[in-house]
Amino acid sequence: MARGAGEGEVVVSRGEDGTVRVIDGPAAASDFTRAVLDVAGAVLAWPVLGGAGLPTAEIHDVHRAQQWLWAIYGEQVAAAVHARAVGELASARVATEPTALAGSAARLGFGHWAARWWPASHLDGIPLLQPDVLGLELAALTHTCQQLFDADDDQPDDCVAELIGDHEASLDTLIQWWHSTPPSSDTTRRLEHVLRTVDDAADGAGLDGEPLRNLRAALDRPRPDSTPVDVTALFARHDDYALTAGEPLVTGGRVIARGTGTNDWRRYPPGFVDASETAVSWTARALGARRQIEVEVVAHIAAPVAEVPLAAEVRVNDGPRSRVPLSRRADVWSGRADLDLPAGETEPRIELGVLLPGFDPGPGSDSGAEREAIRSLVRRRLATAAAATQPDAPNSPPEDGASAPFLAEIAAATTDEDY
Repeated sequence: MARGAGEGEVVVSRGEDGTVRVIDGPAAASDFTRAVLDVAGAVLAWPVLGGAGLPTAEIHDVHRAQQWLWAIYGEQVAAAVHARAVGELASARVATEPTALAGSAARLGFGHWAARWWPASHLDGIPLLQPDVLGLELAALTHTCQQLFDADDDQPDDCVAELIGDHEASLDTLIQWWHSTPPSSDTTRRLEHVLRTVDDAADGAGLDGEPLRNLRAALDRPRPDSTPVDVTALFARHDDYALTAGEPLVTGGRVIARGTGTNDWRRYPPGFVDASETAVSWTARALGARRQIEVEVVAHIAAPVAEVPLAAEVRVNDGPRSRVPLSRRADVWSGRADLDLPAGETEPRIELGVLLPGFDPGPGSDSGAEREAIRSLVRRRLATAAAATQPDAPNSPPEDGASAPFLAEIAAATTDEDY
């Protein structure tokens, strides 16, 4: 990654609002190209595209941030941040001395990004990450990165106990996977590292329960000889999702126009809509004197089946925007509404996107090029994850930054589900 402040340097500056900034290169353009972590006294952010590097920090409480600043950037940066906060230093370039915590923090940030932005898509052939597998590795990483957090309750990413509680039912699956892999493989070492760290984190948090007791027992016993298992079977989903979308709604009338809409990932929560650019489609029809638009949106594999107010936003001929309520049937969100078109209109200009009303995408702009870059990144990571399972794959340390595949990526890359 090319550093904006020069190799091995960051810029330390102070904003008009008193926030001290540690800047390492240009900021990511869209929020889905940025991995973010809330830590003690600050927010850390890494660009997902462009390779590994140190984070940019927005520090609102310098005193609290001193507990981790030196371990992420080095003592010179920590001292410069303090001096800048009290007015003893102007904006300056400062040399960095990153430690192991910087790599673990980057990995934790990317893991939270994957939980929020991973572009799972049947249409694009990008598999879903198993939430329980990712959640347990995030619990282990959060425990490893405890120096980033303090006792204040304004850090939602300091959630070890919650992550373990939410995903502990899958500990037995990870134990089976661990026991099934060759003892010397990289995947085996990663699995054991995560399991032992989760056990240590649970003990430190005072957590108990049958899954955690079974984990402790498995870790206390000698590891048995590996017995190969079907990873696909371990992580098989039992649901009725079947990809049947693509046919337009049948309502009769004459087709005026058809097209695809914009699939802006920022406008709905994760797990609602297939991430493909072609997931949103529409058909405009003439029904006598009426004009109607029909909308179909391919649902995400995890899309909620209960009623939610998902909607399509429609704009015709640069006119006002209107909304079409959508409901889920099988693998499709669909809906229809009347269009206000002048008589004789044969080529309407229709803009259409899908959103959850009230779900504010925040700053940034929609960018199809950035979405495609994210898909390319994810495909490369899945290829790396698949290669990591091969017998001759080189071993790497369990904690080696965001670039190494997560267990959830390895599981996704080695399953045979029809994506």
